[in-house]
Amino acid sequence: MFTTVQTEQDVHDILALQALNHKSTVSEDTWQSQGFVTVRHDFDVLWDMNRAYPSVIARAANNDLAGYCLMMPRSFSSRIPILEPMFSKLEQMEELQSQRWFVMGQICVAEAYRGQRVFDGMYQHLREIWKDDFDLIITEISERNPRSLRAHERVGFQTFKVYENPHTGEKWHLVALEI
Repeated sequence: MFTTVQTEQDVHDILALQALNHKSTVSEDTWQSQGFVTVRHDFDVLWDMNRAYPSVIARAANNDLAGYCLMMPRSFSSRIPILEPMFSKLEQMEELQSQRWFVMGQICVAEAYRGQRVFDGMYQHLREIWKDDFDLIITEISERNPRSLRAHERVGFQTFKVYENPHTGEKWHLVALEI
C-alpha cells in the first residue's frame, strides 16, 4: 500500500488529488472538518522533486491514490515561491543549523480513505526511507486547519514556533518530527 513516486502518472494522480482538496475548491465547513491543502504544485517542479527525492504515496488495492506525502528538500525552496518565506525563516533558525532536515511539502489523504490511518502510515514510511539521511521532518500548518494540526500531533510532531503572516494575519505553526 505505501510506496514512493515512481512514474509521471503518480505525479498526475497527486496533482488531481491536490486539486480536489485545495483551499480554493473546498468549503469553509470542509476546511474545519476535513482539512485542506494550501499549495498548488506545478507538474515539472513536482516531477523534478520526486526524481531527486521520492515522496511517499499510498495506493489502495484498486490502485486508486489513497494519499500522498511530499518530501521537499531544501534545494527546491526557490522553485515554489509561496514557500520561500517559510524556508527563509527556517534557514535563519539557530537551533536548526546543526540538524539535517527537510520539509514535508504537503500531505493529503483522499476522502474515501480518511480515518484508516493512511496519514500515519505515510509518515511512518517517509521516516523509514529517509532515516539515514535526515534528522528532522519540518512542516508548517495553518491554524485554520485544526484537523491537520491534530493529525500531526498524533504522529509525534511538536510545534516549535507559531508566527503570524504579516500580510494576511493568518497564524502558522512550524512543527517538527524527529526521524
